[in-house]
Amino acid sequence: MEEGIVRVSDVTYRYPKGEEPALRGVNLEVKRGEVLAIMGPTGAGKTTLVSLFNGLIPHYFEGRVTGEVLVSDLSTSRHRIQDLVEHVGLVLQDPETQIFGITVLEDTAFGPSNLGYPREQILNLVREALAAVRLSGYEERLTANLSGGEKQRLAIAGVLAMQPEILVLDEPTSELDPLGRAEVFEAVSALRAERQATVILVEHETEDVLRLADKVAVIAKGEIVWYGAPRDLFRDVLRTRDLSIRPPEVAELGLKLCERGLLPTDEIPLTLEEAEAVIREMLGGKKLEAQAQTLSSPGTVERTTIIETIDLTHVYPGGIQAVSGVNLKIRKGEFIALVGQNGAGKTTLVKHFNGLLTPTSGAVMVNGVDTRELGIGELAKQVGYVFQNPDHQIFSTTVEEEIRYGLKNLGLSEDEQEMRIREALSLVGLEDKRGRHPFTLSKGERQKVAVASILAIAPPVIIIDEPTTGLDWTGTTRMLELISDLFRTNGSNSP
Repeated sequence: MEEGIVRVSDVTYRYPKGEEPALRGVNLEVKRGEVLAIMGPTGAGKTTLVSLFNGLIPHYFEGRVTGEVLVSDLSTSRHRIQDLVEHVGLVLQDPETQIFGITVLEDTAFGPSNLGYPREQILNLVREALAAVRLSGYEERLTANLSGGEKQRLAIAGVLAMQPEILVLDEPTSELDPLGRAEVFEAVSALRAERQATVILVEHETEDVLRLADKVAVIAKGEIVWYGAPRDLFRDVLRTRDLSIRPPEVAELGLKLCERGLLPTDEIPLTLEEAEAVIREMLGGKKLEAQAQTLSSPGTVERTTIIETIDLTHVYPGGIQAVSGVNLKIRKGEFIALVGQNGAGKTTLVKHFNGLLTPTSGAVMVNGVDTRELGIGELAKQVGYVFQNPDHQIFSTTVEEEIRYGLKNLGLSEDEQEMRIREALSLVGLEDKRGRHPFTLSKGERQKVAVASILAIAPPVIIIDEPTTGLDWTGTTRMLELISDLFRTNGSNSP
């Protein structure tokens, strides 16, 4: 039998100053041409594990490693990262850590250029890679002006252009809209089909894993606690939940049918097509008549306008018009959701609400005052903003100090600061991380730190830009419940 193209043998790894190993006795084998999904809760060790495959651990991230990792028969501890990247392409969870070209074209061409490909081949590879991630026509765009989702697609394109035989994707679509997700996974499937590429995918979305992966490895507290076919795991709904993984929605339906004695557990559907077949068989040819319902509209409540945009237009350097002629009123006590495709202008719009951006034309009013007449410090007391990328706002050396920073600026007493810190950490479930350096936490945990730092300030308006990025199912559920509870309790505006 052919040995795996990736082989991990009894690997244990501890970060510098880490109190506990991040990985414990991990054994794993990935066959050539196989798609392996790595799943598990936030902070379980998924990113640490995939950082072994191209030598980031131990060559870039120091610490103590025992055991062996072989990639294409090369030992990752004895070969340089420069040698390993010819075989392994890694798309990091945070795209900004691997984007450094000034323009989209430069960034995408960097990898194949360093592999010594001819110019015409490089341009062809760039063209194909950008098309695969829906960035055709962006070649001359400045990477600094891209949205979070566009940066994620660019990072994927840069790796696709290198045509690696092993593609490692660490939550590659966490900041993408549904169309972007579908296109990225379509590109991954094509890469596998056309080039027999091996794919290792860190992913939380069970429906995507079910469609793409041959095998699933579930990691918790640095150990692999489940390994096998996706269908075998997801059909066991209770076990899937226990592993902090969201079961497929149709499997949840199947479980309810099982609990009522209508379906054996080994026939729980996992796809819409399977669920349709099960329900049709149960109906036995009968048709269900739709029941008409009359929806009552809530009564009109007069509320004070707290934020208003008047013909707001913003044009970035280079002439990129991100928002145009936006007129919007947000009233006190409202809960607003801004939705749209990546690059539609959502982040650009809300950054005007606390003065991080100023209008090219038009105006933004907060409590009746033009934001151009207020300093960012004054606006921050009224409008709290949690960045889409938490690393853009975290700068303190401990979680506690990160939360305390804004409270000090408010001039609060030590006792009041301490109370708010405890409350904020409790709300986001990070009580045990209080003394940790934020950048020793996972991205999902850093997202919670950023949210906690704004919750502690308790501004009348809270803007949370894609708050569930990088969070697992449990974390996502808790974050959305937290936002809902905050709204119900305090009546804060939450765009």
